[in-house]
Amino acid sequence: MPAPTLFDYADHSPYSNPGNHTGYFTELSTDPEELHRFVCTAVVHYRADGPTLTDEQKSDPDRRWLTSILDAAELRAPLDGPRTQAQQVAGCCRDHTLLTLGVLRTHDVPARSRIGFANYFVPSWNADHVVGERWDGKRWVRFDSELDQKDFDFDVHDMPTGPESPFVTAAEAWLAIRAGTVDPATYGVTTEVSYLHGKDFVRSYVLYEVAHRHRDELLLWDFWGPQLGTSSVQEAAGGQAAAWVRDAGLAGVDVSDAEFDAVADELAYLLVAADAGDGEAADQLAELYHGDSRLHPGNRVLTLSPTGHDGITDLTTR
Repeated sequence: MPAPTLFDYADHSPYSNPGNHTGYFTELSTDPEELHRFVCTAVVHYRADGPTLTDEQKSDPDRRWLTSILDAAELRAPLDGPRTQAQQVAGCCRDHTLLTLGVLRTHDVPARSRIGFANYFVPSWNADHVVGERWDGKRWVRFDSELDQKDFDFDVHDMPTGPESPFVTAAEAWLAIRAGTVDPATYGVTTEVSYLHGKDFVRSYVLYEVAHRHRDELLLWDFWGPQLGTSSVQEAAGGQAAAWVRDAGLAGVDVSDAEFDAVADELAYLLVAADAGDGEAADQLAELYHGDSRLHPGNRVLTLSPTGHDGITDLTTR
C-alpha cells in the first residue's frame, strides 16, 4: 500500500470525522487564530491546565472519536457559544489537534497529526506532545493549535522543523537517543513514574508517530504490537496486561526489546527520510505499517488510560 497522498490527508479518518456536526464545521474558519480559539474553548487539558474535573468530565480523555468529543461538548453548551471550564471536554493535545484536523479536512485542506516532544513548556524538559501539519500548497506547515502566540517567541502557526526546533518528532528524538547525543531521561510525561519517561517511552512514541502519519489517530494510552510485551506496559497495567493480551489474541507480544529497538530504528529512519521528501521512504514506511500485523493496531488495542479505564478496546465500535 503506498503512502497517504494529499487527497488522503484532505479526507477524514474514522477518528477526525465530525459526523452529524459536519454542517457546523463547514461554517468554521480555517484561520489559525480562529482554530486556536475554537479548539481551546471546546477542550481543556485534563492535566496540564490543572482543572478540577466534574464527574462528567473524568471519563472525557477516553473519547478517541471526534464525534464523541463534539457530542459531549454540545450537550454541555452550544458549540458556537462561550463555555465554562466545567462545560468543556477534558482532553489533551491529541484532542486539540484532532479538532483542528476535523475542521481543516472538512474544508478539503490536507492535514495530519505529528507525535513527538515539545521543549517549550518546561525548561530542560521534552514533554510528550501532539501537534498538527497543514499543506499550504507548497509544503507542510507545522502548528500547535493549543498555544497562544503571545506566550511564545516562535511562530506557533508555522513552527520551525528539524532536530533543533522547539518540537522534535518521536523519530528525531529516538535517533538522537540511539546516537547518544541527548539524555533519554529528559523525554516523557513525568520523571515521577518510571514508565512515563526515558528510552522505552520514546521508542513507543515512534510507533504512535507512524500510526498518526497513516491517519490512525489513536489515543496516547492505546497499545498494540511490540508495545504489548514491554515491561513498561506490564508495569502500567499492574501485571494484568499479559492476561488481557492473551485473551484478546493480540499480535506482537513476543517481540523482544532488542527486536523492538531494531524496528524503531527502521521506522524512525524512514520517518525522517519521508519528512525530507523521500517518496520511496514514505512508500516503504506505509508498506511496513500496513503489511506487518504487529505495527498497525487492527481492530483491538490495549488501553491503559489515566482515567483508570484499563482493558481491551474494540476499535470497530463507537
